[in-house]
Amino acid sequence: MKINLGQRLKELREEKNYTQKQLAEMLGINSVTYLHYEKEQREPPLALLADIAKFYGVSVDYLLGLSDY
Repeated sequence: MKINLGQRLKELREEKNYTQKQLAEMLGINSVTYLHYEKEQREPPLALLADIAKFYGVSVDYLLGLSDY
């Protein structure tokens, strides 16, 4: 089963016990926008994707489901 971006975002967020609203505030984006990323209704811009990867200490490839780390 291929892991998708929305699943990775949700898993990482839940591991840190953040709400979508809390994480959106930390990233400086609207909480509804973040919700759309987890539901795969929108794709985050590349710069934001890099910020999210840095925040969690993972690679962008991991977020995209291209690697396991």
